[in-house]
Amino acid sequence: MYQALYRKYRPKTFDDILGQDHVTRILKNQVKSGNIGHAYLFSGTRGTGKTSAAKVLSRAVNCLNPVDGNPCNECSVCKGILDESLMDVIEMDAASNRKIEDIRELKEKIIYPPSVAKYKVYIIDEVHMLTNEAFNALLKTLEEPPKHLIFILATTEPERLPQTILSRCQRFDFKRITNNDIITNMQTILDSMHITVEKRALELVARNSDGAMRDALSLLDQLIAYDNKNITYEDCINILGITSSDLIFELVDAINEKDLGKSLEILERVILEGKDIQQFVKDLTYHFRNLMISKVSKNPEELIFTEDVDRYVMQSKKFQLEEILRCLEILRDTDSNVKWALQPRIVLELAIVKMIESDVSISEERKSTKQEKAVKESIKEEPKEKLSTKVEALKQETNVTQSTNEEKFSLKYVKAQWPKIMQIIKSKKISIYALIMEGEVQRVDENRIVITYKEGFEFHKNAVNSQQNKEFLEQTLSEYFSTQIELVFTMSNQLEEMTKDNEIEKKEKTKEEKIKEVIDFFGEDLVEIIEEE
Repeated sequence: MYQALYRKYRPKTFDDILGQDHVTRILKNQVKSGNIGHAYLFSGTRGTGKTSAAKVLSRAVNCLNPVDGNPCNECSVCKGILDESLMDVIEMDAASNRKIEDIRELKEKIIYPPSVAKYKVYIIDEVHMLTNEAFNALLKTLEEPPKHLIFILATTEPERLPQTILSRCQRFDFKRITNNDIITNMQTILDSMHITVEKRALELVARNSDGAMRDALSLLDQLIAYDNKNITYEDCINILGITSSDLIFELVDAINEKDLGKSLEILERVILEGKDIQQFVKDLTYHFRNLMISKVSKNPEELIFTEDVDRYVMQSKKFQLEEILRCLEILRDTDSNVKWALQPRIVLELAIVKMIESDVSISEERKSTKQEKAVKESIKEEPKEKLSTKVEALKQETNVTQSTNEEKFSLKYVKAQWPKIMQIIKSKKISIYALIMEGEVQRVDENRIVITYKEGFEFHKNAVNSQQNKEFLEQTLSEYFSTQIELVFTMSNQLEEMTKDNEIEKKEKTKEEKIKEVIDFFGEDLVEIIEEE
Protein backbone atom coordinates (compact mmCIF):
# COMPACT_ATOMS: atom_id res chain seq x y z
CA MET A 1 0.00 0.00 0.00
CA TYR A 2 1.35 3.42 -1.01
CA GLN A 3 2.25 5.69 1.89
CA ALA A 4 2.09 9.47 1.52
CA LEU A 5 5.49 11.19 1.45
CA TYR A 6 4.84 13.26 4.57
CA ARG A 7 4.17 10.02 6.51
CA LYS A 8 6.91 7.95 4.91
CA TYR A 9 9.55 10.62 5.53
CA ARG A 10 8.28 11.84 8.91
CA PRO A 11 11.25 12.86 11.14
CA LYS A 12 12.51 10.02 13.33
CA THR A 13 14.78 12.11 15.59
CA PHE A 14 14.95 15.72 16.79
CA ASP A 15 17.83 16.31 14.37
CA ASP A 16 15.54 15.46 11.44
CA ILE A 17 13.01 18.17 12.32
CA LEU A 18 13.52 21.14 9.98
CA GLY A 19 13.71 24.77 11.03
CA GLN A 20 12.87 24.31 14.72
CA ASP A 21 16.31 24.24 16.33
CA HIS A 22 15.11 26.59 19.09
CA VAL A 23 12.64 23.86 20.14
CA THR A 24 14.56 20.64 19.53
CA ARG A 25 17.69 21.83 21.35
CA ILE A 26 15.75 22.37 24.59
CA LEU A 27 13.88 19.07 24.28
CA LYS A 28 17.11 17.13 23.70
CA ASN A 29 18.73 18.74 26.74
CA GLN A 30 15.72 17.87 28.90
CA VAL A 31 15.89 14.23 27.80
CA LYS A 32 19.64 14.06 28.48
CA SER A 33 19.30 15.64 31.93
CA GLY A 34 16.14 13.72 32.83
CA ASN A 35 14.39 17.02 33.58
CA ILE A 36 11.15 16.05 31.83
CA GLY A 37 8.06 18.28 32.07
CA HIS A 38 4.61 16.86 32.74
CA ALA A 39 2.81 19.03 30.16
CA TYR A 40 4.01 20.54 26.88
CA LEU A 41 2.22 22.83 24.44
CA PHE A 42 3.41 22.84 20.82
CA SER A 43 1.87 25.73 18.85
CA GLY A 44 2.36 26.96 15.30
CA THR A 45 0.91 26.93 11.80
CA ARG A 46 0.06 23.67 10.06
CA GLY A 47 2.80 21.42 8.73
CA THR A 48 5.64 22.86 10.80
CA GLY A 49 6.48 19.68 12.74
CA LYS A 50 4.38 19.87 15.93
CA THR A 51 3.01 16.32 15.77
CA SER A 52 6.33 14.96 14.51
CA ALA A 53 8.15 16.54 17.47
CA ALA A 54 5.53 15.13 19.85
CA LYS A 55 6.07 11.61 18.46
CA VAL A 56 9.85 11.93 18.70
CA LEU A 57 9.59 13.21 22.29
CA SER A 58 7.28 10.33 23.25
CA ARG A 59 9.98 7.86 22.12
CA ALA A 60 12.92 9.84 23.49
CA VAL A 61 11.58 9.93 27.07
CA ASN A 62 10.93 6.17 26.95
CA CYS A 63 13.93 5.00 24.90
CA LEU A 64 16.12 2.34 26.50
CA ASN A 65 19.25 3.60 24.71
CA PRO A 66 18.89 7.34 23.92
CA VAL A 67 21.58 8.90 21.72
CA ASP A 68 22.44 12.51 22.62
CA GLY A 69 18.81 13.17 23.62
CA ASN A 70 17.40 11.45 20.54
CA PRO A 71 15.52 8.13 20.54
CA CYS A 72 17.55 5.23 19.16
CA ASN A 73 14.53 3.90 17.22
CA GLU A 74 16.04 0.42 17.55
CA CYS A 75 15.10 -0.73 21.05
CA SER A 76 11.92 -2.67 21.76
CA VAL A 77 10.15 0.37 23.23
CA CYS A 78 10.98 2.66 20.28
CA LYS A 79 9.92 0.00 17.78
CA GLY A 80 6.71 -0.64 19.70
CA ILE A 81 5.81 3.06 19.61
CA LEU A 82 6.77 3.36 15.92
CA ASP A 83 4.57 0.46 14.80
CA GLU A 84 1.85 1.51 17.28
CA SER A 85 1.83 -1.89 19.01
CA LEU A 86 2.77 -0.32 22.34
CA MET A 87 -0.28 1.22 24.02
CA ASP A 88 1.64 3.50 26.37
CA VAL A 89 1.61 6.35 23.81
CA ILE A 90 -1.91 7.49 22.96
CA GLU A 91 -2.82 9.99 20.24
CA MET A 92 -6.11 11.88 20.45
CA ASP A 93 -7.76 14.22 17.99
CA ALA A 94 -9.52 16.90 20.04
CA ALA A 95 -11.66 17.84 17.04
CA SER A 96 -13.54 14.52 17.32
CA ASN A 97 -13.05 13.93 21.06
CA ARG A 98 -13.89 17.37 22.36
CA LYS A 99 -16.68 16.77 24.87
CA ILE A 100 -16.42 16.53 28.64
CA GLU A 101 -17.36 12.83 28.45
CA ASP A 102 -14.24 12.15 26.35
CA ILE A 103 -11.98 13.88 28.89
CA ARG A 104 -13.64 12.07 31.78
CA GLU A 105 -12.97 8.77 30.03
CA LEU A 106 -9.35 9.83 29.53
CA LYS A 107 -9.04 10.69 33.26
CA GLU A 108 -10.26 7.23 34.17
CA LYS A 109 -7.48 5.64 32.10
CA ILE A 110 -4.52 7.80 33.09
CA ILE A 111 -4.49 6.55 36.66
CA TYR A 112 -3.10 3.22 35.43
CA PRO A 113 0.69 3.08 35.05
CA PRO A 114 2.33 2.32 31.68
CA SER A 115 2.54 -1.33 30.73
CA VAL A 116 6.11 -1.37 29.36
CA ALA A 117 7.43 2.15 28.93
CA LYS A 118 8.63 4.50 31.66
CA TYR A 119 6.03 7.16 30.85
CA LYS A 120 2.48 7.05 29.56
CA VAL A 121 2.29 9.86 26.95
CA TYR A 122 -0.93 11.48 25.71
CA ILE A 123 -0.61 13.49 22.47
CA ILE A 124 -3.73 15.66 22.02
CA ASP A 125 -3.85 17.28 18.58
CA GLU A 126 -5.89 20.43 17.80
CA VAL A 127 -6.44 20.87 21.53
CA HIS A 128 -8.11 24.27 21.01
CA MET A 129 -11.20 22.37 19.81
CA LEU A 130 -12.03 21.14 23.33
CA THR A 131 -15.13 22.63 24.97
CA ASN A 132 -14.83 24.83 28.04
CA GLU A 133 -16.24 22.01 30.16
CA ALA A 134 -13.62 19.62 28.76
CA PHE A 135 -10.83 22.11 29.54
CA ASN A 136 -12.09 22.42 33.10
CA ALA A 137 -12.09 18.63 33.46
CA LEU A 138 -8.53 18.47 32.07
CA LEU A 139 -7.29 21.25 34.33
CA LYS A 140 -7.23 19.20 37.54
CA THR A 141 -5.12 16.52 35.86
CA LEU A 142 -2.64 19.11 34.59
CA GLU A 143 -2.36 20.59 38.07
CA GLU A 144 -1.58 17.29 39.84
CA PRO A 145 -0.56 14.70 37.24
CA PRO A 146 0.63 11.20 38.17
CA LYS A 147 4.43 10.83 38.00
CA HIS A 148 4.18 8.40 35.10
CA LEU A 149 2.13 10.79 32.89
CA ILE A 150 3.15 13.31 30.20
CA PHE A 151 0.73 15.45 28.19
CA ILE A 152 1.78 16.91 24.83
CA LEU A 153 -0.82 19.35 23.50
CA ALA A 154 -0.62 20.58 19.89
CA THR A 155 -2.57 23.49 18.40
CA THR A 156 -2.61 25.98 15.54
CA GLU A 157 -4.60 28.47 17.65
CA PRO A 158 -3.03 28.85 21.12
CA GLU A 159 -4.98 32.07 21.73
CA ARG A 160 -8.14 29.96 22.06
CA LEU A 161 -6.79 28.04 25.05
CA PRO A 162 -7.76 29.19 28.56
CA GLN A 163 -5.00 30.95 30.47
CA THR A 164 -5.33 28.33 33.21
CA ILE A 165 -4.23 25.65 30.72
CA LEU A 166 -1.44 27.75 29.18
CA SER A 167 0.09 28.53 32.58
CA ARG A 168 0.49 24.83 33.37
CA CYS A 169 2.34 23.89 30.18
CA GLN A 170 5.84 24.41 28.84
CA ARG A 171 5.08 26.26 25.61
CA PHE A 172 7.09 25.92 22.40
CA ASP A 173 6.22 28.01 19.32
CA PHE A 174 7.02 26.41 15.97
CA LYS A 175 8.05 28.74 13.15
CA ARG A 176 7.20 28.50 9.45
CA ILE A 177 9.85 26.50 7.62
CA THR A 178 12.00 28.53 5.23
CA ASN A 179 11.77 27.91 1.49
CA ASN A 180 15.43 26.89 1.39
CA ASP A 181 14.88 24.18 4.02
CA ILE A 182 11.78 22.92 2.21
CA ILE A 183 13.63 22.77 -1.12
CA THR A 184 16.62 20.99 0.43
CA ASN A 185 14.39 18.38 2.09
CA MET A 186 12.40 17.74 -1.10
CA GLN A 187 15.61 17.38 -3.10
CA THR A 188 16.94 14.84 -0.59
CA ILE A 189 13.73 12.81 -0.82
CA LEU A 190 13.70 12.87 -4.63
CA ASP A 191 17.37 11.86 -4.77
CA SER A 192 16.61 8.84 -2.59
CA MET A 193 13.80 7.93 -5.01
CA HIS A 194 16.08 8.48 -8.06
CA ILE A 195 13.77 11.16 -9.50
CA THR A 196 15.23 14.15 -11.33
CA VAL A 197 13.59 17.56 -10.94
CA GLU A 198 14.09 21.12 -12.18
CA LYS A 199 15.07 23.49 -9.39
CA ARG A 200 12.45 26.00 -10.57
CA ALA A 201 9.76 23.37 -9.97
CA LEU A 202 10.90 22.88 -6.36
CA GLU A 203 10.96 26.66 -5.85
CA LEU A 204 7.39 26.84 -7.07
CA VAL A 205 6.25 24.05 -4.75
CA ALA A 206 8.03 25.64 -1.77
CA ARG A 207 6.53 29.03 -2.51
CA ASN A 208 3.00 27.59 -2.56
CA SER A 209 3.44 25.56 0.63
CA ASP A 210 3.41 28.71 2.81
CA GLY A 211 6.13 27.42 5.13
CA ALA A 212 4.45 24.03 5.74
CA MET A 213 6.57 20.95 5.00
CA ARG A 214 3.52 18.70 4.96
CA ASP A 215 1.83 20.86 2.30
CA ALA A 216 4.99 20.84 0.20
CA LEU A 217 5.24 17.03 0.32
CA SER A 218 1.55 16.67 -0.54
CA LEU A 219 2.12 18.80 -3.65
CA LEU A 220 5.23 16.76 -4.44
CA ASP A 221 3.13 13.59 -4.18
CA GLN A 222 0.94 14.89 -7.00
CA LEU A 223 3.94 15.62 -9.21
CA ILE A 224 5.44 12.17 -8.64
CA ALA A 225 2.12 10.57 -9.53
CA TYR A 226 2.27 12.42 -12.86
CA ASP A 227 5.89 11.50 -13.67
CA ASN A 228 8.04 9.39 -11.33
CA LYS A 229 11.22 9.84 -13.40
CA ASN A 230 11.59 13.50 -14.30
CA ILE A 231 9.64 16.50 -12.92
CA THR A 232 9.77 19.70 -14.98
CA TYR A 233 8.74 23.28 -14.28
CA GLU A 234 5.98 23.05 -16.90
CA ASP A 235 4.62 19.88 -15.24
CA CYS A 236 4.46 21.77 -11.97
CA ILE A 237 2.58 24.69 -13.53
CA ASN A 238 0.05 22.48 -15.32
CA ILE A 239 -0.65 20.04 -12.49
CA LEU A 240 -0.82 22.46 -9.58
CA GLY A 241 -2.81 25.13 -11.41
CA ILE A 242 -0.09 27.74 -10.95
CA THR A 243 0.41 30.45 -13.56
CA SER A 244 3.65 30.64 -15.53
CA SER A 245 5.98 33.39 -14.33
CA ASP A 246 6.40 34.52 -17.96
CA LEU A 247 2.66 35.20 -18.17
CA ILE A 248 2.69 37.16 -14.91
CA PHE A 249 5.69 39.24 -16.03
CA GLU A 250 3.80 39.98 -19.25
CA LEU A 251 0.66 41.02 -17.34
CA VAL A 252 2.60 43.28 -14.96
CA ASP A 253 4.30 44.95 -17.93
CA ALA A 254 0.86 45.64 -19.42
CA ILE A 255 -0.30 47.13 -16.11
CA ASN A 256 2.79 49.34 -16.04
CA GLU A 257 2.08 50.46 -19.61
CA LYS A 258 -1.55 51.21 -18.57
CA ASP A 259 -2.75 48.95 -21.37
CA LEU A 260 -6.09 47.76 -20.05
CA GLY A 261 -7.03 45.87 -23.22
CA LYS A 262 -3.82 43.83 -23.23
CA SER A 263 -4.10 43.18 -19.48
CA LEU A 264 -7.59 41.74 -19.83
CA GLU A 265 -6.50 39.66 -22.84
CA ILE A 266 -3.69 38.10 -20.75
CA LEU A 267 -6.18 37.42 -17.95
CA GLU A 268 -8.45 35.70 -20.50
CA ARG A 269 -5.55 33.40 -21.46
CA VAL A 270 -4.98 32.58 -17.78
CA ILE A 271 -8.64 31.64 -17.30
CA LEU A 272 -8.84 29.64 -20.54
CA GLU A 273 -5.87 27.57 -19.32
CA GLY A 274 -8.06 26.54 -16.38
CA LYS A 275 -6.04 28.33 -13.71
CA ASP A 276 -7.70 28.85 -10.34
CA ILE A 277 -8.49 32.55 -9.92
CA GLN A 278 -7.82 32.59 -6.18
CA GLN A 279 -4.46 30.92 -6.77
CA PHE A 280 -3.70 33.43 -9.54
CA VAL A 281 -4.38 36.33 -7.13
CA LYS A 282 -1.87 34.79 -4.70
CA ASP A 283 0.69 34.36 -7.51
CA LEU A 284 0.23 37.96 -8.63
CA THR A 285 0.51 39.20 -5.02
CA TYR A 286 3.74 37.25 -4.59
CA HIS A 287 5.07 38.80 -7.82
CA PHE A 288 4.43 42.35 -6.60
CA ARG A 289 5.97 41.38 -3.27
CA ASN A 290 9.14 40.42 -5.13
CA LEU A 291 9.04 43.72 -7.04
CA MET A 292 8.83 45.56 -3.71
CA ILE A 293 11.82 43.61 -2.33
CA SER A 294 13.76 44.30 -5.54
CA LYS A 295 12.99 48.00 -5.18
CA VAL A 296 14.04 48.48 -1.56
CA SER A 297 16.64 45.78 -0.85
CA LYS A 298 20.34 46.00 -1.64
CA ASN A 299 20.53 42.20 -1.75
CA PRO A 300 17.16 41.00 -3.14
CA GLU A 301 18.58 37.55 -3.92
CA GLU A 302 18.58 36.86 -0.16
CA LEU A 303 14.80 37.41 0.06
CA ILE A 304 13.54 36.28 -3.36
CA PHE A 305 13.64 32.51 -3.74
CA THR A 306 13.84 32.19 -7.51
CA GLU A 307 16.32 32.24 -10.35
CA ASP A 308 14.48 35.25 -11.86
CA VAL A 309 15.91 37.81 -9.41
CA ASP A 310 17.53 39.91 -12.16
CA ARG A 311 14.25 39.91 -14.07
CA TYR A 312 12.40 41.21 -11.01
CA VAL A 313 15.02 43.90 -10.47
CA MET A 314 14.69 45.08 -14.10
CA GLN A 315 10.89 45.20 -13.95
CA SER A 316 10.87 46.96 -10.57
CA LYS A 317 12.76 49.87 -12.15
CA LYS A 318 9.68 50.60 -14.28
CA PHE A 319 7.59 51.28 -11.16
CA GLN A 320 7.65 53.84 -8.40
CA LEU A 321 7.59 52.25 -4.94
CA GLU A 322 4.21 53.84 -4.12
CA GLU A 323 2.74 52.23 -7.25
CA ILE A 324 3.92 48.77 -6.14
CA LEU A 325 2.55 49.31 -2.63
CA ARG A 326 -0.78 50.48 -4.04
CA CYS A 327 -1.06 47.35 -6.21
CA LEU A 328 -0.29 45.17 -3.19
CA GLU A 329 -3.10 46.85 -1.24
CA ILE A 330 -5.55 46.25 -4.08
CA LEU A 331 -4.52 42.59 -4.35
CA ARG A 332 -4.82 42.13 -0.59
CA ASP A 333 -8.46 43.24 -0.71
CA THR A 334 -9.05 41.19 -3.86
CA ASP A 335 -7.74 38.03 -2.19
CA SER A 336 -10.34 38.31 0.58
CA ASN A 337 -13.14 39.25 -1.84
CA VAL A 338 -12.48 36.44 -4.34
CA LYS A 339 -13.12 33.80 -1.66
CA TRP A 340 -16.75 34.83 -1.30
CA ALA A 341 -17.54 36.15 -4.77
CA LEU A 342 -20.09 34.41 -6.96
CA GLN A 343 -18.16 35.66 -10.01
CA PRO A 344 -14.49 35.82 -8.95
CA ARG A 345 -13.36 36.65 -12.48
CA ILE A 346 -15.15 40.00 -12.35
CA VAL A 347 -13.58 40.78 -8.97
CA LEU A 348 -10.12 40.12 -10.46
CA GLU A 349 -10.86 42.19 -13.57
CA LEU A 350 -11.95 45.11 -11.39
CA ALA A 351 -8.70 44.77 -9.43
CA ILE A 352 -6.64 45.04 -12.62
CA VAL A 353 -8.66 48.10 -13.68
CA LYS A 354 -7.97 49.68 -10.26
CA MET A 355 -4.25 48.94 -10.53
CA ILE A 356 -4.06 50.61 -13.93
CA GLU A 357 -6.16 53.57 -12.79
CA SER A 358 -4.04 53.95 -9.66
CA ASP A 359 -0.93 54.07 -11.85
CA VAL A 360 -2.56 56.82 -13.92
CA SER A 361 -3.58 58.84 -10.88
CA ILE A 362 -0.12 58.55 -9.33
CA SER A 363 1.53 59.55 -12.61
CA GLU A 364 -0.85 62.49 -13.03
CA GLU A 365 -0.22 63.57 -9.45
CA ARG A 366 3.51 63.50 -10.08
CA LYS A 367 3.03 65.43 -13.31
CA SER A 368 0.81 67.95 -11.51
CA THR A 369 3.45 68.49 -8.84
CA LYS A 370 6.10 69.19 -11.51
CA GLN A 371 3.74 71.63 -13.26
CA GLU A 372 3.04 73.34 -9.96
CA LYS A 373 6.78 73.86 -9.38
CA ALA A 374 7.17 75.16 -12.93
CA VAL A 375 4.36 77.68 -12.41
CA LYS A 376 5.98 78.90 -9.21
CA GLU A 377 9.34 79.30 -10.99
CA SER A 378 7.75 81.18 -13.87
CA ILE A 379 5.92 83.48 -11.45
CA LYS A 380 9.23 84.50 -9.91
CA GLU A 381 10.32 85.80 -13.32
CA GLU A 382 7.13 87.81 -13.91
CA PRO A 383 6.64 91.42 -12.89
CA LYS A 384 4.24 91.93 -10.00
CA GLU A 385 1.61 93.68 -12.13
CA LYS A 386 1.07 90.40 -14.03
CA LEU A 387 0.86 88.35 -10.85
CA SER A 388 -2.79 89.02 -10.08
CA THR A 389 -3.80 87.77 -13.55
CA LYS A 390 -1.83 84.54 -13.12
CA VAL A 391 -3.24 83.99 -9.65
CA GLU A 392 -6.76 84.37 -10.95
CA ALA A 393 -6.12 81.89 -13.77
CA LEU A 394 -4.62 79.35 -11.40
CA LYS A 395 -7.57 79.74 -9.03
CA GLN A 396 -9.96 79.06 -11.91
CA GLU A 397 -7.96 75.95 -12.90
CA THR A 398 -7.97 74.75 -9.27
CA ASN A 399 -11.72 75.26 -9.06
CA VAL A 400 -12.20 73.11 -12.19
CA THR A 401 -10.06 70.32 -10.69
CA GLN A 402 -11.92 70.50 -7.40
CA SER A 403 -15.31 70.37 -9.08
CA THR A 404 -14.18 67.34 -11.10
CA ASN A 405 -13.04 65.55 -7.94
CA GLU A 406 -16.27 66.45 -6.14
CA GLU A 407 -18.27 65.15 -9.08
CA LYS A 408 -16.38 61.82 -8.92
CA PHE A 409 -16.61 61.46 -5.14
CA SER A 410 -20.30 62.23 -4.94
CA LEU A 411 -23.28 60.75 -3.12
CA LYS A 412 -24.25 58.90 -6.31
CA TYR A 413 -20.73 57.47 -6.67
CA VAL A 414 -20.48 56.34 -3.04
CA LYS A 415 -23.92 54.72 -3.14
CA ALA A 416 -22.93 52.83 -6.30
CA GLN A 417 -19.82 51.48 -4.54
CA TRP A 418 -21.59 50.72 -1.26
CA PRO A 419 -22.62 47.06 -2.02
CA LYS A 420 -18.97 46.19 -2.77
CA ILE A 421 -17.82 47.96 0.38
CA MET A 422 -20.38 46.05 2.44
CA GLN A 423 -19.05 42.74 1.10
CA ILE A 424 -15.50 43.73 2.07
CA ILE A 425 -16.65 44.64 5.59
CA LYS A 426 -18.60 41.38 5.82
CA SER A 427 -15.53 39.32 4.86
CA LYS A 428 -13.34 41.12 7.41
CA LYS A 429 -15.66 41.58 10.43
CA ILE A 430 -19.18 40.23 10.16
CA SER A 431 -20.10 41.68 13.58
CA ILE A 432 -19.51 45.24 12.32
CA TYR A 433 -21.26 44.38 9.05
CA ALA A 434 -24.38 43.47 11.07
CA LEU A 435 -24.30 46.95 12.63
CA ILE A 436 -23.63 49.06 9.55
CA MET A 437 -26.02 47.20 7.23
CA GLU A 438 -28.94 48.89 9.03
CA GLY A 439 -27.58 52.32 8.15
CA GLU A 440 -28.01 54.30 4.92
CA VAL A 441 -25.56 56.58 3.13
CA GLN A 442 -27.37 59.92 3.24
CA ARG A 443 -24.79 62.59 2.44
CA VAL A 444 -21.26 63.01 1.07
CA ASP A 445 -19.44 66.26 1.91
CA GLU A 446 -15.94 66.26 0.41
CA ASN A 447 -14.38 63.22 2.17
CA ARG A 448 -17.03 62.97 4.87
CA ILE A 449 -19.71 60.31 4.55
CA VAL A 450 -22.86 60.70 6.65
CA ILE A 451 -24.73 57.49 7.50
CA THR A 452 -28.19 57.66 9.07
CA TYR A 453 -30.21 55.16 11.09
CA LYS A 454 -33.99 54.97 11.25
CA GLU A 455 -35.95 55.16 14.49
CA GLY A 456 -35.55 51.96 16.51
CA PHE A 457 -31.92 51.39 15.46
CA GLU A 458 -30.20 53.73 17.92
CA PHE A 459 -28.38 50.77 19.50
CA HIS A 460 -26.79 49.95 16.10
CA LYS A 461 -25.80 53.60 15.62
CA ASN A 462 -24.16 53.83 19.06
CA ALA A 463 -22.38 50.49 18.69
CA VAL A 464 -20.94 51.24 15.24
CA ASN A 465 -19.90 54.71 16.46
CA SER A 466 -17.59 53.27 19.14
CA GLN A 467 -13.96 54.29 18.65
CA GLN A 468 -12.71 50.81 17.68
CA ASN A 469 -15.53 50.09 15.20
CA LYS A 470 -15.41 53.55 13.66
CA GLU A 471 -11.62 53.42 13.18
CA PHE A 472 -11.93 50.02 11.47
CA LEU A 473 -14.62 51.32 9.09
CA GLU A 474 -12.79 54.56 8.29
CA GLN A 475 -9.60 52.63 7.54
CA THR A 476 -11.49 50.15 5.31
CA LEU A 477 -13.20 52.95 3.35
CA SER A 478 -10.01 55.01 3.12
CA GLU A 479 -8.21 52.03 1.57
CA TYR A 480 -11.09 51.43 -0.84
CA PHE A 481 -11.40 55.03 -2.03
CA SER A 482 -7.63 55.74 -1.80
CA THR A 483 -8.27 58.86 0.26
CA GLN A 484 -8.80 59.70 3.92
CA ILE A 485 -12.46 59.14 4.78
CA GLU A 486 -14.32 60.52 7.81
CA LEU A 487 -17.56 58.80 8.88
CA VAL A 488 -20.44 60.47 10.70
CA PHE A 489 -23.25 58.36 12.18
CA THR A 490 -26.55 59.97 13.16
CA MET A 491 -30.24 59.25 13.50
CA SER A 492 -32.47 60.26 10.56
CA ASN A 493 -34.39 62.81 12.65
CA GLN A 494 -31.13 64.56 13.60
CA LEU A 495 -29.88 64.99 10.02
CA GLU A 496 -31.65 68.31 9.41
CA GLU A 497 -29.99 69.92 12.44
CA MET A 498 -26.60 68.61 11.28
CA THR A 499 -27.18 70.09 7.81
CA LYS A 500 -27.80 73.57 9.27
CA ASP A 501 -24.58 73.37 11.31
CA ASN A 502 -22.69 72.35 8.15
CA GLU A 503 -23.95 75.34 6.18
CA ILE A 504 -22.91 77.75 8.94
CA GLU A 505 -19.46 76.14 9.01
CA LYS A 506 -19.03 76.64 5.25
CA LYS A 507 -20.02 80.35 5.41
CA GLU A 508 -17.43 81.02 8.09
CA LYS A 509 -14.65 81.02 5.52
CA THR A 510 -13.85 84.73 5.26
CA LYS A 511 -12.16 86.84 2.64
CA GLU A 512 -9.03 87.03 4.82
CA GLU A 513 -8.77 83.21 4.87
CA LYS A 514 -8.93 83.05 1.08
CA ILE A 515 -6.18 85.63 0.79
CA LYS A 516 -4.11 83.65 3.32
CA GLU A 517 -4.45 80.51 1.15
CA VAL A 518 -2.99 82.36 -1.86
CA ILE A 519 -0.12 83.75 0.23
CA ASP A 520 0.64 80.31 1.70
CA PHE A 521 0.70 78.79 -1.78
CA PHE A 522 2.95 81.34 -3.59
CA GLY A 523 4.84 82.96 -0.72
CA GLU A 524 4.41 86.39 0.81
CA ASP A 525 7.20 87.90 -1.30
CA LEU A 526 5.38 87.07 -4.55
CA VAL A 527 1.86 88.28 -3.72
CA GLU A 528 0.64 91.87 -3.86
CA ILE A 529 -2.92 92.51 -2.68
CA ILE A 530 -4.68 95.14 -4.82
CA GLU A 531 -7.82 96.51 -3.20
CA GLU A 532 -10.72 97.19 -5.57
CA GLU A 533 -11.83 100.83 -5.75
